Formats: sequence, C-alpha cells, structure tokens
Amino acid sequence: MVLEIVINVSEYETRVALLEDSKLVELLVERPENQKIAGNIYKGVVKSIFPGMQAAFIDVGLGKNCFLHVSDMGDFSDSARQMFDIEETPEEEERAHRRRSGPPRIEHLLEKEQEILVEVTREAIGTKGPRVTTQVTLPGRYVVLIPGQRHVGTSKKIEDWQEKKRLKQILRELRNGDYGLIARTVGAGRSPREFRSDIKNLLKEWGHIQKQAHKKKAPCLLHRDVDLIGSVIRDLLTPEVEGIIVDHKPTFKSIIGYLKPVAPQLRSKVRLYQEKIPLFDALGIESEIDKMFSRKIWLKRGGYIVIDQTEALVTIDVNTGRFVGKQSQEETILQTNLEATKEIARQIRLRDIGGLIIVDFIDMTSRGNERRLYEEFREAFRRDRAKNAFAPVSEFGLIEMTREKVGPSLLHELSDPCPVCDGSGRVLSKETIALKIERWFMRAKAVSEERDYRLVIHPTLSDLMLSREDNRLKNLNKQLHLNIELVTDRNLLPQEFKVFSVAENREITERFAG
Repeated sequence: MVLEIVINVSEYETRVALLEDSKLVELLVERPENQKIAGNIYKGVVKSIFPGMQAAFIDVGLGKNCFLHVSDMGDFSDSARQMFDIEETPEEEERAHRRRSGPPRIEHLLEKEQEILVEVTREAIGTKGPRVTTQVTLPGRYVVLIPGQRHVGTSKKIEDWQEKKRLKQILRELRNGDYGLIARTVGAGRSPREFRSDIKNLLKEWGHIQKQAHKKKAPCLLHRDVDLIGSVIRDLLTPEVEGIIVDHKPTFKSIIGYLKPVAPQLRSKVRLYQEKIPLFDALGIESEIDKMFSRKIWLKRGGYIVIDQTEALVTIDVNTGRFVGKQSQEETILQTNLEATKEIARQIRLRDIGGLIIVDFIDMTSRGNERRLYEEFREAFRRDRAKNAFAPVSEFGLIEMTREKVGPSLLHELSDPCPVCDGSGRVLSKETIALKIERWFMRAKAVSEERDYRLVIHPTLSDLMLSREDNRLKNLNKQLHLNIELVTDRNLLPQEFKVFSVAENREITERFAG
C-alpha cells in the first residue's frame, strides 16, 4: 500500500490529507479561530465535585469547565493501557489491582478550590466541555514520557515480539528517574542513541512545565501541544510513507528543519509543490472533500450507503441500488455488503466519526457469509488510528461499533446548524464558504488570463468578506492580482455564491467549480 501525506496551507486554513493508494482516507483541518486543545497541559482549579457521578469540574481558563472522572486520576488510565504493551513494576501492579478492585472515591482525592495539573484528552463537543486527566504524557518522535510512573512499554501496533523485547530493554537501561517510557510505533528499529536524544528533549520539556507550574497562578496554560503540521510530522511520518507534498514554502522549510535533527533520512521524502493548479485539485482531493457533505455515497458496482449523524449515534444503511449481480441473490447481497465495508471504513475515518455507530447491512441467510462480513468489516479498520470495538452481526443484520471520539466530527467542524431547519440539518459555515470562494479564484487564476470578475454572495457572508480587521476580498484581489467586485443578493441561499465574467457578461461559476 502506498501512503502519502498532502499538505495545503493558506492564510486562513491548514489542511492535511492522508492518502492510501492515492485514495483520500483522512482529512485534518486547522483554522486560526478553531485551535485544538487536546494534548495541552493546564494548571487548573477544582470548581465542583459530584460524588454521584464520581467526577469533578476543573476551571483551566477556557471559559467552559473541564470534566475529570475518577478513572482519569492517578495511575495510567485503562483506556491508555489498551494502546500499549506495558511492563509494570510490582508497586504499579499493586496500585492497578487496588484500582480495579475498588477505586478511591473522588471526594476523598479532591477538594474545592484545590489546584491541580491536568492534560486535555478530548475536545469540547456540543454542550460538553473538554475532558481531562491528571496523568500527563509527553509524546516525542520515538517515545512517550509519562511523569510519575515507572513502567516501560511499547505500542501494541508493534507486533514483532523480539522487537518489543529489544525496545523494552533499551528503555529500561535509559530510564533513570521518576517517569515511565513507552516506545511509539515509529520507534521500531531505532537505536539507543535516538531514544536517548528523544528522552533528553522530553525531560527538558517536562522540567520547563514544572517550573511554570510553580511560578504561574491557576487557572493557566502550562504547555501547548504542537500544531497540526507538527503533530502530523511527529505522529504520521513513518518510513512506510512514500512522500509528503506541501504547497507552502515556509511550511516546507519548517518540516525540513524539524526532520534534520530527528530523522534526517526522511527529508528526501518532502517535496514542495509549485504548480499553478491548486494542489488538492491536481490530486483530485477537493472533489472528494465535497462528497463528504453528502448523505448518500455510491459504490462502484451500483450499490450505495446512506450516512445519518445524530447527537446520540450514527447510522449507516447499505443498499444494493442499481447492482443486480450475475449470480444468486445471496451472492449479490454478499458482494454489495463486502464492497460497502471498505467504503464505510473510509468514510468513518474521513469524516472522523466517533461514538456509537450502527451499520445496517443487507440481510443475508448464510451464517458463514455473516461471519465473513464481520471479519472483513473489522479488517477494513486495521489502519484506523482511533481505538474501536465491534459487536458481532445481530439477528437483524446490524453491526454495532464504537470509535474513539477525541473531538467533534469533521462535518460539524466545517458546517453550521441550518437556520432554516432549526439545527436538524447542516449547512456549510461562513468560513468554509469563504475558503471555497478563495479556491475558486485560485483555479481561475491558474488557467485564465482574465482579471475582472463580479462575485455575488448572500448578505450574511459580506461581513466576513469585507471585515475591517481582515478584508478577505481585498486580500484576495492583492494576492491573485485580480479585480473582483462584490455584490450581495438575498435571493441566494446562505451557502451559495455566483461568479460572473465582466468581459463575457455572463455567469461562469461552474467553469472553475472544481
């Protein structure tokens, strides 16, 4: 399988696409007004304790208090243990046993107005505030440092037991303080010297955090995790990645600079894209992103799936559609179901759907076919970075699964509640529409000599396009050397825009629609 990372950077948005065999499987988006906080470390204040929930709410200065459950206090959490193969000391094993047999009550561990160090593990979603843990972790390139613990371990994605044994031996020899160490997947095959350098940097970082914690008054931010580009290079750039393509020179130089001390052998995989046609258009990524907002996804053979997201769960329905097959009805249904498993896994990863997911496959009569479907469905998620769990096919042909939810789905990040249907549906957000307009003119500039255009938008978008603080229209004209006249029209839908050629005196919106 060929893995590629494609990075598109503009003034208002950074997008990272992960491709498997040239097919889009993950999309990560970061905008200035929507910075991620998962991985950040704060000095917080306990504001309320609820013994009935065994939880507390912590003020870290974000405006919305964070949720801390008793299971996320003290020792390395059970959810984190599922990700790593951990070798614990006898003392840690005893603490873990006591926690499982009867964890301490949260009212005995915390008191109101107490100051506490926490790390954000999940973004705020809807009305729910961020979730935090008291077990801080600092991820490096090859290893994760866990202050206050003493175990060593490896990522469970490293399957070679001899390599696991070698890595644990290296970490045991390098660990010389009150901290635990876990080798990351990318650490497989790395030398003791590389681990030593990584650990040294992380200990320096932890020392700085401790100093800030003593100096600063709560609530306050002590450590901000790396930005989107940094996390991609740290977490996704492995030797099996064929290459990184980036269309922004400063970002290209930044990536090269990051790799020079930690992985110089990977620098040759990074390429700067400088063609006129926008990068995501050239690789067919933009059209795939547009399909993300559709409920119905067609399969190659004529079947289709329908995805519906609600606050409680996500349902996915599989249908044969136009596919009639050439064999028996059972075989036609099986082939449709099997084809759907791969597309469902891709769409779930691409849309970053989390929580409870129920898939309604087409009913089959053969128990053997159901077992095959179940195994194929699980296999389709093998490369998914999020934790997931599956229930067997039910008597109604349903497969239930849960997928780790670290933040809101991509659909909710890129869209706003629909004002027409009172939030029961979604429409593109103003920011997303403005960026679509920007990309339209970038396409036009790449292939056309024309300079004069008339842009027609709904009045609700004009505030963003003509803001005094950040005049999008002025910036766009200056950046692309164009002359774009802005006109508002209340008859347009809020997410709709039209572009007219001044020279031709007619609408040309579809000409560069992507």
